[in-house]
Amino acid sequence: MSDREDVAPTVFDMRSGPHATTAAMGLVPVAGESGALYSPAGSNYVRRMLQARPEMAAVVAAASGQPLTRAWMDERLAALRAPSADVEDALKQALRRLRAEVLCVVIERDLRGDATLAEVTGAMTDLAELAIQHAIAVLTEDMAPGYGRPVGEHSGETQELVVVGMGKLGGRELNVSSDIDLIFLYDEDGETAGGRRSLSNHEYFIRLGRRLNNVLADVTADGYVFRVDMRLRPNGDAGPLACSFGMLEEYLVVQGREWERYAWIKGRVVSALDTPHAQRTAKMLERLTTPFVFRRYLDYGVIAAIRSLHAQIRAEAAKRSGGLAAHGVNQRSFNIKLGRGGIREIEFMAQVFQLIRGGQDPALRVRPTLEVLSVAVERGLLPAGQAEQLADAYRFLRQLEHRLQYRDDAQTHHLPTTPEEQQAVALLMGCPDWDALLARLAALQDPVAQQFEATFSDPEEGHAPAEALWPSLVEEDEDEPACERLENAGYHDCAGLLDRLRATAGSVRYRALTEQNRARFDLLVNRALELAARQGDADRTITRFLDFFDAISRRASYLSLLSEYPQAMERVAHTLHASRWAAAYLTRHPQLLDELLDSEALAGAPDWPAFRQRLSERMAAAHGQVETQMDILRREHHAETFRILLQDLQGMLTVEQIADRLSDLADAVLDITLAAVWQQLPNRHREVPRFAVIAYGRLGGKELGYASDLDIIFLYDDDHDGAPEIYAAFARRLITWLTTHTAAGMLFDVDTRLRPNGAAGMMVTSFASFQRYQRRQGDNTAWVWEHQALTRARFGAGDTELGARFEALRNEVLCQERDAAALRDEIVAMRRKVAEGHPNHGTLFDLKHDRGGMVDIEFTVQYLVLLHSRAHPELTRNAGNIALLRMAATLDLIDAGLAAAVGDAYRTFRARQHQLRLDGQAQARVPVDTVAVQAEQVRALWRAVFGDA
Repeated sequence: MSDREDVAPTVFDMRSGPHATTAAMGLVPVAGESGALYSPAGSNYVRRMLQARPEMAAVVAAASGQPLTRAWMDERLAALRAPSADVEDALKQALRRLRAEVLCVVIERDLRGDATLAEVTGAMTDLAELAIQHAIAVLTEDMAPGYGRPVGEHSGETQELVVVGMGKLGGRELNVSSDIDLIFLYDEDGETAGGRRSLSNHEYFIRLGRRLNNVLADVTADGYVFRVDMRLRPNGDAGPLACSFGMLEEYLVVQGREWERYAWIKGRVVSALDTPHAQRTAKMLERLTTPFVFRRYLDYGVIAAIRSLHAQIRAEAAKRSGGLAAHGVNQRSFNIKLGRGGIREIEFMAQVFQLIRGGQDPALRVRPTLEVLSVAVERGLLPAGQAEQLADAYRFLRQLEHRLQYRDDAQTHHLPTTPEEQQAVALLMGCPDWDALLARLAALQDPVAQQFEATFSDPEEGHAPAEALWPSLVEEDEDEPACERLENAGYHDCAGLLDRLRATAGSVRYRALTEQNRARFDLLVNRALELAARQGDADRTITRFLDFFDAISRRASYLSLLSEYPQAMERVAHTLHASRWAAAYLTRHPQLLDELLDSEALAGAPDWPAFRQRLSERMAAAHGQVETQMDILRREHHAETFRILLQDLQGMLTVEQIADRLSDLADAVLDITLAAVWQQLPNRHREVPRFAVIAYGRLGGKELGYASDLDIIFLYDDDHDGAPEIYAAFARRLITWLTTHTAAGMLFDVDTRLRPNGAAGMMVTSFASFQRYQRRQGDNTAWVWEHQALTRARFGAGDTELGARFEALRNEVLCQERDAAALRDEIVAMRRKVAEGHPNHGTLFDLKHDRGGMVDIEFTVQYLVLLHSRAHPELTRNAGNIALLRMAATLDLIDAGLAAAVGDAYRTFRARQHQLRLDGQAQARVPVDTVAVQAEQVRALWRAVFGDA
């Protein structure tokens, strides 16, 4: 969402122009017809400033015609600087007078209806940064004769004070009467050099920091620049005013608390970045704080932490409210920042996305609240309608905040209590009276409060739990009462389950849990016992549940997620019950729990362009961090696979749809991986490689399963002298990226044996060589079985032009004229070899390899394609076996009835095979009588095409 014109029709009707607007607000011009000022009518502060400095009216009138810029502020500061023997006093006066001018211009433009919220907060932020940077420069020069400059003891570099702006300053959201939250840091210890006396760097920066605070915050005859709050520094008021990076790092690692993570989200260097040292230290600070704020894993523990922090804040706000309710102020909404539905609740709802997911998605590390909401919508984390509600409320509340503060330059967030002030504020907000403003406020705050409560409500509140079987079960002195309780709950193998529960209770892993995490674990085991008992096979499901808990028990975030979202636990129960393979997959990749929360994504079809775009952005953000990029690929692939799996388990997809989606996913991941690996290749000689991945087998035929290998080969077409070596290194590195096990798991098993000459051939093949090989030109030529494989090959990823040339060559090869008898003998012989390589000595029917199974169908189709494509080029389409059978029947190459029956058989075999794989079966074998009719139909087609071979 863009920062829309904040003086929208809901607040002011800007279509009638500024005079109409200000009249509706009760404002009248006070400085004559030209350069009229409206702000004095709405701001006691502006009136006082103009009375104290009448000459300022002309400055404000001249500047208020357009948004303030940093350049304008620089010019005004130079004009306001007066020569003085006392450098600090002169600095204080100039900055305070600049602040008065900036604030008056901002108020004038805002009340006149010309300024957006972003303009107001941006101008105040620019003022703060200018004041800090200018003051540091002046004070540093002033201290130089006495103390010199601080020098790093290791680098020998001149050190500079690093000022970190926190809160609204860090987020560039500063309000007009805000404190500024600052932290003072420096890079290296050492001593000053070049002055009359030497100080340690630590003492020097403390002195500089104190003087900076005085310049900004001392109240003089000209007022102040900004109140300064230093309590967010390490150890708060008890800590040193300035600390080294090393001290900060140790503090964050050892003592950093949860609320400090929230504070550091907006932390940003606001001192000047115009020297190499300053730029380098800013990057060092980012590297130091990012792991503290943004965890590498999905961090759902923040929900309970924010809930607790918010309760403390609201209690404190209620305590401060005193007797405002007695004055007719709604006790729930009098504080527009901390009250129900207030600014802080909106900020918390934005921050929760950042803290949970910011470690894995850098796009969420932006600082301004409205930008965070926008990214959350882009990422599908927040419905657009809800985000718009939050954004509208945020803008309105920030506008109201400013109008409360415009009155007397007071840092207040309380609604006024006197009728006169209430009416004045209502008019400033474009409302005819106080009741209208309260109604508008309630209409915006109530949805915020409802969203906040839905996000952060305690899932256990008001929930009447079933009998808590765990851990009391394992504390029973005798087995019989415990078994009886389990039987009553719906379990059959009670002795086995009781042994398993006791093993869990006695495990080192369980005993090592913190008190909070053990309470969560206990809650989840009880929920699991209740949910598993509702499934068709309670004993099998609870066993899988306990295996799953073993895998996640040390990760507080996963325990938090399942504790906070009961619906996720229900989906876990369904997943574990429905499929052994799915249970094992979720147990291996528990980060996929996050996918169980997005009901919309679980019901919709994949958006592959959006997937590619998102994955490309995340890979680009992690450029140069190989391990991070490999983990990103794995997490994204696992997440998409899991979404497909969940829809599969819900019965929403056919086997063909599953295979299509898994194949499309593999194509997308291959494409993104190619681009990333090429960028990491040290000896690459061009920006984009002339390189293509050709898919064979199940990937080539778009019949990929959940655990299928990728049968791929690599082609290149590049005249560069070093191309063979470069592309060979590229292919090896690509395979490493695809197959290596990282903390996030593995992407794919890769099989490249279908390349020319198999395992004995080169890892990559030039297109010219591949073309000669497939055309059978020269001594080294393709075998018939390689042309069989070509019937299920396609361009998968990489250079699209090279891919198109491969497709043209494939069609040419498949359309070659062939001797029917010779081709028949070759394929029959190959079928025999395949059967010999997969003997079946059992009584069950092997859906794939037994005669009458899937291989017979595939070989039959391949024979028909190779034999008849010359006369019927449409057979070269890589359309899948069922479609090709139908096409062959249409061309009168095989009996139409038999083709339809065998197509149905193939669909049945694939569905049965798929189900057996999901159930964890290594081989797809079924009782013979369950597929006897289908197998005989397949054998009948074989005989019709190949005779009795």
